[in-house]
Amino acid sequence: MFDFGFWEIVMVLLVGLIVVGPERLPGLARTVGLWLGKVKRFVRDAKSEIDKELASEELKNALDKQNAMDDVYEIIEETKRTAGEVKQSLNNGIESNNTPQADKTISTNRDENPNRKTAS
Repeated sequence: MFDFGFWEIVMVLLVGLIVVGPERLPGLARTVGLWLGKVKRFVRDAKSEIDKELASEELKNALDKQNAMDDVYEIIEETKRTAGEVKQSLNNGIESNNTPQADKTISTNRDENPNRKTAS
């Protein structure tokens, strides 16, 4: 963030010594240190809160994706049930057509067809 080298810090201390004076410089240094500590704690706490918010947002997104997948699984299961019902009804229809009564009805219906051409 900020890049302060050794010589920049020495220059600030010398200017502070000249401007403030030797008797008030320790008190000023302590006050500046306290304020810097407060600023660092504030930045750390803000960063921590932002990280928590991001983590909760990621968790919320993951839960939303899971709920979407649950909906997809429900659709798949419903489709499987419907396909099973259709298969069952088709099997029942085929079985009812394979009975002797159905064969007799079909053969008599062929004989009764007036549009049927007969071979002469």
